[in-house]
Parts: sequence; C-alpha cells; structure tokens
Amino acid sequence: MATARDTGLRAEQTARHYLEGQGLLFLCSNYTAKTGELDLVMRENDTLVCIEVKYRDDDGYGSAAEFVTPSKLRKVKRTFEHYILSCGLNPMHTLARVDVVALDGDKLQWLKNV
Repeated sequence: MATARDTGLRAEQTARHYLEGQGLLFLCSNYTAKTGELDLVMRENDTLVCIEVKYRDDDGYGSAAEFVTPSKLRKVKRTFEHYILSCGLNPMHTLARVDVVALDGDKLQWLKNV
C-alpha cells in the first residue's frame, strides 16, 4: 500500500510532467526553509512560478483545490520569497507567481496566479 508521501510524490511528478508539456521549465522540487516547503519551482518565460500541488482521490470532503487555504498560501508565499532571496534575486524586482495544480483522481486543474 502506498504511503501518503508516495502519493504526494506521484502527484508532484504528474503535475511536473503536465506543466513541462505546457512549456514550463523545471527548476527544483521540495525546496525547504524554516517557513515551509515548496512542492515545485518552475520558470515560464521570465517568470518564476511556485506550484502548490494538492491531490485528493475522493471528493467526499471537498476538492483538492479547496484544501489550499489562505493560511497555506501565506506560508507558501513566504517560503517562495525565501527561495527567491536564496537565488540572489530581489523579490521586489523578480517576476513571480504562485499557481496551484489540483488533482482530483485523474482530473487535473491548473489554477494560475492564486
């Protein structure tokens, strides 16, 4: 039986392959700082894109997208700013956005600039 970690990694791989097919360039996965963790960091043209991946195999308690709470987004944005600074970039002068890839079973939804 697959663990939650295995399921999460598979969801991230699915999201990564989908986004690469849409023209995004993979930079890193599972970036960790004391403020949190980023699932995927990619680049679309001149824009750094942080991807939060959510997976639900059963929508009985809500869709995957509904599990990305305002609190979670604040944490992701703080961690993304840390990532940008760690790359030697200025967050005020770097094109960046946070996206969500929500996987409900086999259904993928890409929400840009959340």
